[in-house]
Amino acid sequence: MNIPPSAPALLEALRAAVGPAHVLTEGDLTAYELDWRRRYRGKALAVVRPGSTDEVAAVVRACAAHRTSIVPQGGNTGLVGGSVPDASGRQVVLSLQRLHHVRSIDPANLTMTVEAGCVLQAAQEAAAQQGLLLPLSLAAEGSCTIGGNLATNAGGTQVLRYGNARELCLGLEVVTASGDIWSGLAGLRKDNTGYDLRHLFIGSEGTLGIITAATLKLYPQPAARLTALAALPSLAAAVDLLQLTQARLGAGLTGFEVMNAFSLELVAKHFPQIPRPLPPAAWTVLLEQSDTESTEHARSLFEATLEAALEQGLIEDAAIAESIEQSRQLWHLRESIPLAQAEEGLNIKHDISVPVSRIPAFVAETDAEIARRFPGARLVDFGHLGDGNLHYNVQAPEGADPAAFLREHEHEINTVVYDAVVRHGGSISAEHGIGALKRDELEARKSPVALGLMRAIKQALDPEGLLNPGRVLRV
Repeated sequence: MNIPPSAPALLEALRAAVGPAHVLTEGDLTAYELDWRRRYRGKALAVVRPGSTDEVAAVVRACAAHRTSIVPQGGNTGLVGGSVPDASGRQVVLSLQRLHHVRSIDPANLTMTVEAGCVLQAAQEAAAQQGLLLPLSLAAEGSCTIGGNLATNAGGTQVLRYGNARELCLGLEVVTASGDIWSGLAGLRKDNTGYDLRHLFIGSEGTLGIITAATLKLYPQPAARLTALAALPSLAAAVDLLQLTQARLGAGLTGFEVMNAFSLELVAKHFPQIPRPLPPAAWTVLLEQSDTESTEHARSLFEATLEAALEQGLIEDAAIAESIEQSRQLWHLRESIPLAQAEEGLNIKHDISVPVSRIPAFVAETDAEIARRFPGARLVDFGHLGDGNLHYNVQAPEGADPAAFLREHEHEINTVVYDAVVRHGGSISAEHGIGALKRDELEARKSPVALGLMRAIKQALDPEGLLNPGRVLRV
């Protein structure tokens, strides 16, 4: 590690900006330097923990004066290596975790303003205390933060009804690469006064500016919420079931998750205590309905919809949760798939989106090609079918060394999957972002015009290239 000569002066400036206790250079910094998937480990010059937007701006100005790059970090729950430092020991990790306050809730305007380090679950609970709903919902909601959710344009389980994080954001507060503060937190649903700057920063993964606060949309809490599990004979039947439920439930359909047989086999193997109300099936769908009237109205509509699906041969069996606890168990079954995969060993993950109508063909063709070229490879197909987002993951063959399988075959398997995604008109990243993991794939597959525009925006907003360099775009 080659620490720059200006490091002592920079560290002194950082301590002056945020206080000595919040500039970490010694001890175990693994929580900041190792990514969630344990694939990327770096070494920071310092971890800096500002407690206000003004302190964030002061940190950025100090780093800019010393030409030191900054890695913004929220809950460090990302999956593409976008929030940890490189191995140079020259980068500053800027942790937003101390900016964790809910600044205000406006029930009449149906908005809340929260700081970037606020944990998603805490924001959800603050809204619920006012009888309102913040619908962004992710498996990592107990540790991911609002700033990170917006920086990666997070998706989750309710995109079908409420949209990605981008659709839920009405305004931002951002510290620019020069250390200026742009305050655009007005909770307006209509504002046509020039370019909509918030959309530049949402999904930019900390490469254009540092999000310090956001104004988010809220909704009335539903009067009732019902969850069901359905067994299906095929993925094509799942697409038909989606059309049926959308036609009958309309905006009331808030969740539609699909899981193949092997994904649930892994959950049963590693978490046998989680109840499975249905016998194994080729495909299983988890549906959620929210209703503005009553539980009785919701159940009547839900049951009639599932009966129609049964009569049409779309489903083989179904179980409706009879209580909040049973509903939680059904969601726990779905959300335990990534954890079960981790228990099984390292795996090759793909977060892709394909037009819903093309998903059965994509899966059939890609499954067959993977099986042909990598005999014994096990396919874990699950995800948000309602919005066309699949987590198409490949597990090593039974008994094989997972690390060796990933090391030897990841690039080739990625090529098979991403080539198929492109053929079917999809995207290689649906909700996890690009980070470091997919940067080269993005450059190889994005159009030259799009890449040129992206580089021009980066150059305009961060001309010195100090914000999260090497993420999204090559340095």
